Amino acid sequence: MPKFRAWWVEERVDGTFTRRLAERDTADLPPGDVLIRVQWSSLNYKDALSATGNKGVTRAYPHTPGIDAAGTVVESTAAEFHAGDSVVVTGYDLGMNTAGGFSERVRVPAGWVVPLPSGLSLRESMQLGTAGFTAGLAMERIAARGVGPQSGEILVTGASGGLGSIAVALLARAGYTVAAATGKADAAAYLRGLGAARVVSREEIGDATSRPLLARRWAGAIDTVGGDILAAVTRSIDYEGAVAVCGNAAAHDLPLTVFPFILRGVSLLGIASASLPMPERQALWARLAGDWKPGTLDLISREVPLADLEPEIQAILRGAQRGRVLVRV
Repeated sequence: MPKFRAWWVEERVDGTFTRRLAERDTADLPPGDVLIRVQWSSLNYKDALSATGNKGVTRAYPHTPGIDAAGTVVESTAAEFHAGDSVVVTGYDLGMNTAGGFSERVRVPAGWVVPLPSGLSLRESMQLGTAGFTAGLAMERIAARGVGPQSGEILVTGASGGLGSIAVALLARAGYTVAAATGKADAAAYLRGLGAARVVSREEIGDATSRPLLARRWAGAIDTVGGDILAAVTRSIDYEGAVAVCGNAAAHDLPLTVFPFILRGVSLLGIASASLPMPERQALWARLAGDWKPGTLDLISREVPLADLEPEIQAILRGAQRGRVLVRV
């Protein structure tokens, strides 16, 4: 059977984990309808957790992480896909408990596969990847709640990270006034280049008091951080505003009272992009490839080869990543 290279994470008997680029066999891939030659992937926080042995993300090792993959179909038993088709796979179980996109080949169910939308190259699809897809879904859900560009300023937390960066760019392109919150003092010029109207520090949006409500500052927010920051932001949302919750980079708990919801009508919107049904998934990808497509993808992302992932994994776990890491497979 054909051989290919894949990022290979193994668990030692002492409970530690090793990572290396290994030669694999197509016969070792899980069952599925569509075999894809992967050309591009991207590095997400969930990938770094999987690569370092987080059993909450990946139950069993050895394993190949990578929740994003874009490439061409090698073979398919599904009528809707043919050899040579350009396709994208994000979400579902890819890279979690199913061998993922840090590999020259993946095999997946046909129900996970999206034809590459017109207007995007395979490379651009992975500059967006799960982070861009999630940011787009968050913006869509906030707008559906009635929070539009005319409503007021929108806050993005963790704005210099992968998801935050694309959220800033998408919101600005859609006409929103964006406040970008970051803990990185040197990221201000970068965030303004993505379209942020102003940049605020993490300290400016935090609040360590136990007050159930804070002064109304934001019409809405996209939060990638969680914990105390998300709690403070939610307490600062204006009447009938909305907060899209996309991550837990700082913490997974949420110390809040019910007052923002029953006194100001704030909506807390959970964004679960991995399980979005296929018709909505395809429609959202089409929007990201069309009018929503940021013109700043090359500013947001930088490219690394598959063999050089290790330092990038360590950087994202430290919170040191800026923008997106595009993986050349």
